[in-house]
Amino acid sequence: MNVLAIGCHPDDLEIACGGTLAKLAKRGDKVFMCRIANGNMGHRVIEPEELRLIRIREAENAAKVLGCESLLIDVGDLYVHSFDDIAQDKLIDVIRYTRPDYIITHNPQDYMRDHIQASDMAFSASFAAGISHHPTQHDFIDNIPPIYYMDTLAGVGFIPTEYVDISDCIEQKLEALACHKSQIDWMLLHDKIDFIDFVRTCSKYRGLQCGVAFAEGFRACFNWPRMVARRLLP
Repeated sequence: MNVLAIGCHPDDLEIACGGTLAKLAKRGDKVFMCRIANGNMGHRVIEPEELRLIRIREAENAAKVLGCESLLIDVGDLYVHSFDDIAQDKLIDVIRYTRPDYIITHNPQDYMRDHIQASDMAFSASFAAGISHHPTQHDFIDNIPPIYYMDTLAGVGFIPTEYVDISDCIEQKLEALACHKSQIDWMLLHDKIDFIDFVRTCSKYRGLQCGVAFAEGFRACFNWPRMVARRLLP
C-alpha cells in the first residue's frame, strides 16, 4: 500500500506516528512523510531562516531512519491555514503524487492552530485531489482516501479507537525523533523536558491500554465515503 502521513511541523509525525510509519515501511509499504510547515519559529535564539534550513535537514534525516520519503510544503510557522490556496494546491499535488491508500494526519482538535489547520488542509485536499477539473502537476486520483487521526501531544483529550503495536519499532521511532536535534536540545535547555523520554513514556502509556509494551493510538475519520470494511493500519 501507499501511505501518506501529513504533519504540520518537522517533528510532529515522529512524535505521534513514527513507530507506525517505521512498521509500514518495514513490511514493504511505500510511506511518505509530508510536512506542511518548515519549523522556522521553533527556537528563541536561532533566527528563522537559519532554523528553517536546519529543520528541513533534520526532517529529511528522520525520514531516512524510518524508511520513508520526505516531502515539504514549506509554509512558515504560525501561517498554516486551509484558505492558503497556494499551499493547498501543493498539498493536493502531493496527494496526487503519492496516491495514498490512506492518510494519517493531526486530530481536528489539538493544542495549536497550525495543527488544527493542517488537519483541515489534509481533509480538504484529499477530497479536492479527486476533482479532475482542478489542475495540478499530477493527475487526479480516483478515490477519496480514508483518514486516520494521530494522537495529540501527551494524549490530551484523545481517546483512540485503534492501536498499533510499535514494540518492535520503538527504538527506531526515538532514533528518528532524535534527528530533530535543534528541538530536543532546546526543550531540554529551555523547558527542562527530556523529550525523548517524554515520547517513550507516551508510547508506553498507549501500550498499557492495549496490552503491549509500546503502542500508538489513532481515530478513524468517520465521514462518508472514507470508511472501509477492513483494517488498514498495521
